[in-house]
Amino acid sequence: MSQSILVLYYSRSGHTAQLARLIARGVEEAGLEARLRQVPPVAPVTEVAQPPEPDEGAPYVRREDLAQCAGLALGSPTRFGNMAAPLKHFLDSTGAEWASGTLAGKPAAVFTSTGTMHGGQESTLLTMALPLLHHGMLLLGIPFTEPALNATASGGTPYGASHVAGIKGDHPISEHERELARALGRRLADTARKLAVRA
Repeated sequence: MSQSILVLYYSRSGHTAQLARLIARGVEEAGLEARLRQVPPVAPVTEVAQPPEPDEGAPYVRREDLAQCAGLALGSPTRFGNMAAPLKHFLDSTGAEWASGTLAGKPAAVFTSTGTMHGGQESTLLTMALPLLHHGMLLLGIPFTEPALNATASGGTPYGASHVAGIKGDHPISEHERELARALGRRLADTARKLAVRA
């Protein structure tokens, strides 16, 4: 079994990427490798091809990343209560992986960031979960046994890790948001390890 967890995201202003790095840290705290990857942006009209690698951040995802991972954390900023178009575009292109069962039986988790407290965090997390269920993945959330879930005054939900970035994007990730993102990464890694033992 692969000992890596794929942490795959789209991030425009950097907040979702920060959450991705915290989840990756939690994965590594639990003893597995975290493989950070991002999806490329999309536009209504493409004038030039995207470069093979982004100017900053994690490398772009490749098909083999999906095949080789032991689990998946999927993240996106919120766009009108839903995932951003680049992530949806990527997921819509995974028909071959769906048909072959590439992700079936692997654990998965979701994460997001929003500009406001009521900007659609939970609906975005739920909409990201739906394609993963179609892929046969085993969805994980954050249980209320995590003390920060009861204490947070900003992001963090039982559906997945989250961050309230503020309308101007100037809110730093709170300590509770950090704790919950790392806890989600640890839970994902621990579950992947337990599933591998039973396989």
